[in-house]
Amino acid sequence: MEFEGGRPRRGSRFSSLIHLQLLKSVRGRKTAWKASILLLIFVLFFIFAIRRRRIAFDSGGLTPRESSSLQKDVFKPRRSTVPGEEFLGGLLADGFADHGACRSRYQSGLLRNPSPHKPSAYLIKRLRQYEAIHRKCGPHTHSYNVSAELLRSVRTSQTTIETECKYVLWTPAGGLGNRMISLASTFLYALLSGRVLLIDRGQDFSNLMCEPFPGTSWLLPLDFPISNMRSFGLGDALSYSSLLRGKKIINDVNGPVVSARRPQSFVYIHLVSGFTLHDSLFFCEEDQIALREVPWLLIRSDNYFVPGLFVNAFFEPELRFMFQDKEAVFHHLCRYLFHPNNRVWDMVTGYYQTRLAQSEEIVGIQIRVFDKKAAPFEVVLKQVINCTLTEKILPEVNAKKKKKTAVLITSLYSGYLERFQEIYQKDIGKLGEGVISFFQPSHEGRQVKDDEVHDMKAWTEMSLLGLADVLVTTARSTFGYVGQALAGVEPWILVTPEKATVPEPSCIKEMSLDPCFQDMPQYICKEKKNGDTSKLVPYITRCKDVPSGVKLVNRTVW
Repeated sequence: MEFEGGRPRRGSRFSSLIHLQLLKSVRGRKTAWKASILLLIFVLFFIFAIRRRRIAFDSGGLTPRESSSLQKDVFKPRRSTVPGEEFLGGLLADGFADHGACRSRYQSGLLRNPSPHKPSAYLIKRLRQYEAIHRKCGPHTHSYNVSAELLRSVRTSQTTIETECKYVLWTPAGGLGNRMISLASTFLYALLSGRVLLIDRGQDFSNLMCEPFPGTSWLLPLDFPISNMRSFGLGDALSYSSLLRGKKIINDVNGPVVSARRPQSFVYIHLVSGFTLHDSLFFCEEDQIALREVPWLLIRSDNYFVPGLFVNAFFEPELRFMFQDKEAVFHHLCRYLFHPNNRVWDMVTGYYQTRLAQSEEIVGIQIRVFDKKAAPFEVVLKQVINCTLTEKILPEVNAKKKKKTAVLITSLYSGYLERFQEIYQKDIGKLGEGVISFFQPSHEGRQVKDDEVHDMKAWTEMSLLGLADVLVTTARSTFGYVGQALAGVEPWILVTPEKATVPEPSCIKEMSLDPCFQDMPQYICKEKKNGDTSKLVPYITRCKDVPSGVKLVNRTVW
């Protein structure tokens, strides 16, 4: 039998069977007292269930459908709101003519918890300036058309034509979480370098997200001169590293030939995990000077490379003004850029309203297993239980404060939900009298890249994690990075297990909600040698989930 918040679900199988038996009793000319006995049994069982069964379990429930069921007029905010709150403190512009075309843009802020991190006035100003530039230089404008002509023979051309607008293109790499963190990083680079961001829509990205910029598009036109940007990779002839080695680009600002050499019309920047030393020079000051006049840059990355921009002396002052709250960089970028389209948003709001809306607290638990041999199922299960009980994330035994809690589990596998069911149904009393419900929206079994339905479910689950009051995420998981950024919550991190052993401690509290740059180069540009890049500026430190990586923090760590 299924229960929701301690009550049998309306239309449950048990309820249907009872009614069917009653009908048969009447139609079969059974005596009235038999029907009364059946009814009495049902009522007694119902009362017993209310008093004894305090846990709900739900697996599945995400089904992509047409955007029709949850329109704006029936949307229910999670809490009382104030006028203008839907614009996220000025982060979002009210420049879209049709609010109904992307309901999540103005509803998501009313469903999530209020952000403790407010965008700076300077960041808001820079975003409005960027939007104006994008409208001026976006697809099919005169400036775009002139610049696009430079790419007709991209494999050989250099340019002598002065272009009014310069562009940075983004092409996807990795799963949806990797794509989102790298796209946000690329947008911030566009903001800093005065470029316009255009994205390769890939197989499904345009079917997941709304357009973020009013009055224009960030999607590359289908007639763009370069048809397959995913063909670019490590060591490509037009990659920055290859052009440096071939001396087709000079990054020595003191060299006499810098001003005389014609700039390339197109340069590919390879920042996918495993990129080389020459690729990493992209983060150096002299190299940014060398790239300044290139009309078209293409960035491919699966990393959150924002910390690499902060260590660049050209960009750091501007970044410091835009983000006085250093750990909220991705939090603001994520809420500004990424808005589920109406189909995905219907799945988010539908799941929330039918499963989570009645809870007083939402706990999100995101489980990702990268190595099944080092982290077998039973080990990870014990780890999650140890973490949530030891850190008092789930209700304590005989807790005095009764709180109705919904636990949202996101995982590729259904086994964790099933085991929680087995464990807590054996001794429900240990959770006290407070109601606790467990839910898992989907369990795909394996990650599938460039699959629209799979990515719609993943994006829905990230958005649902963004509603959480408390988060437990998996070390190194970019899926978790997006969830914590949307929620504005510093998560508990499940420590990576080794040798099939439950780690001790099972989880640690994150110091900052900004993601980790997991592949931060060790090359120090000014010294022209490798060194400790975590000590270049006071608000960058080593990551807890990936010790070789670096991340942004608010406090001074020197």
